[in-house]
Amino acid sequence: MASAKGERTPWWAWTWPAVALVVLAVHFLVHPGAYFSPAEAFALITTVFAAVYHAEVVAHRIGEPFGTLVLALAVTVIEVALIVSIMITGAGDTTGLARDTVFSAVMIVCNGIVGLCLLTGGLRHREQSFQLQGANATLTVLIALTTLTLVFPNVTTTTPGPTFSRSQLEFAASVSFLLYVSFLFVQNVRHRDYFLPAGEEGEQDHAEPPPNRLAILSGVLLLASLGLVVALAETLTPLLERAIARAGAPRTVVGIVIAGLVLLPEGLASVRAAHANRLQTSINLALGSVLASIGLTIPAVAIVSILLGRPLTLGLGPKEELLLILTFLISILTLGTGRTTVLQGMVHIFLFAVFLFLAVVP
Repeated sequence: MASAKGERTPWWAWTWPAVALVVLAVHFLVHPGAYFSPAEAFALITTVFAAVYHAEVVAHRIGEPFGTLVLALAVTVIEVALIVSIMITGAGDTTGLARDTVFSAVMIVCNGIVGLCLLTGGLRHREQSFQLQGANATLTVLIALTTLTLVFPNVTTTTPGPTFSRSQLEFAASVSFLLYVSFLFVQNVRHRDYFLPAGEEGEQDHAEPPPNRLAILSGVLLLASLGLVVALAETLTPLLERAIARAGAPRTVVGIVIAGLVLLPEGLASVRAAHANRLQTSINLALGSVLASIGLTIPAVAIVSILLGRPLTLGLGPKEELLLILTFLISILTLGTGRTTVLQGMVHIFLFAVFLFLAVVP
């Protein structure tokens, strides 16, 4: 998080978006070809980091728990942009891309990021605590959203296969959005105290927020960075598909790459918070991101699917369903006491390793 100690925005936070703008200009004006793709990939990754940095500055100025909402929305905009760009311009079968990306986001957050946070915090502080009510509320909504969007398509009978009919898709998208909005109301208004640190959790909790001037500048740069990410994602879609096909990896790896890219900066922020003994902030960041990923991405993708008449496959396979059930069961046990140690972190990390291995070797 930024603080009042930083009187200026770091050079890279505005330089990388400027570089991305130049790269886009070269792409559209000169059409340099495939050899220019590494520069576009570099510009995309660095601009994602810049966007999340500016979201953190704005979030710190706003304060918890509103701040984590800014971060979650920024990550979701990037994720939706990547998914929609591949759905529209991608070659081959892209009907399951949204499902693969959302499922990957759940696995990356609930196992990878949460596991690393608990392990990092536990190694340094032995045992950490957080607000049990807030974690349980978030996990409850996450389980309901994931089951509705990724499991129910397998048991509905109006259409064949793991798909929703148009009316079912409209209903599921509406319920997902309303459920996420309900969670935001509880988090930010009705029971805001459930998502605030219970006690003294480290010096950074009391760091002075950045001045208004820096927060406004970061807000402008955040919007610009998100726009650049959307444009770069569209230019890199063919490169990503060719690289995965050339490696002989299953097409579901595309979803893992997208989810990993957009969650990497926020994952690092979560780990830093856990390392500083701010586990409440860490959990808010991690679980808030995956909630936004489902509650906002699915409705957005559903709208694109309906407007463009493109089919959308949302139901998970039996292997993925079993892994999802195991992840939620372990998460309930992990977040059911309000205190964590390195053991819970190791279990989640090993589950994440299982997810990655089975994705490459199904």
